[in-house]
Amino acid sequence: MAKMQAGQIVAEVTRKEYITPHFIRVYLHSEEVSQFRNTTIGDNNKIAIPPQGLNEIHFPTWGDNHEWIYPEKEIAPSIRTYTHRGINWETNELYIDFVDHGDGGPASKWAREAEKGSKLGVMMRTEPRELYPQVDWYFLIGDGTAIPVLGAILEALPETAKGVCIIEVHGKEDEQKLETKAAIEFIWVHNQDSHLGNNMTQTVKSVKIPETSKFGYLACELSTVKEVRNYFRKEKNWKQSELYAYSYWKAGLSQDQSQSERRKDNSDH
Repeated sequence: MAKMQAGQIVAEVTRKEYITPHFIRVYLHSEEVSQFRNTTIGDNNKIAIPPQGLNEIHFPTWGDNHEWIYPEKEIAPSIRTYTHRGINWETNELYIDFVDHGDGGPASKWAREAEKGSKLGVMMRTEPRELYPQVDWYFLIGDGTAIPVLGAILEALPETAKGVCIIEVHGKEDEQKLETKAAIEFIWVHNQDSHLGNNMTQTVKSVKIPETSKFGYLACELSTVKEVRNYFRKEKNWKQSELYAYSYWKAGLSQDQSQSERRKDNSDH
């Protein structure tokens, strides 16, 4: 198997805005952003968040044992999985949306406190990746952490496509206008405690799935991923190629603490 080509940059905050009460969009500039010109918008990538009080990025390296090798603790960044929402090639800015639950997680805390000039490390694939196959009907499911990738898929779908998109957010005020040419029915699920776990399974089961070529994209908390994937695979008999399921987090645990379990589960999507 060919080795994935990846690049890394240190980018500086130019501005940020709350696009809804619980979503912060941060704009980051780097003259080296051009190395991601072929990167698929919506693909997973890694961000390197400097420790409190340090505005320098000391990247970890990826070891032969497929584990991150970190610099000493005082300067080591926190590594988190994120999806960039887009890149402005005229200004060399990429922008990332952060969910802000008001918790002490390093990513949301960094986004809340970031100022102009604050640095963030970004590591991304430099080659394109197919996010979805060409089918007649799409079932897109995710929580707030998945809005960037679901938004990218929705923007890329052809106008001939049909489907349903279920997204869980804190409340009505966090519903976003997501652009698409496809005929998509949007279902918003409200959960004020979404940071403790998702509540989408019953909504997913209520959707009537047509008898046609189909594809599902599922991205949310680990236990919900397992429940919904089990529904598709065992109750609806979906083939493995018809569903992509990815867990960004596990309720009650940090990304670091849940990494091993999520990695094992994500490899089984």
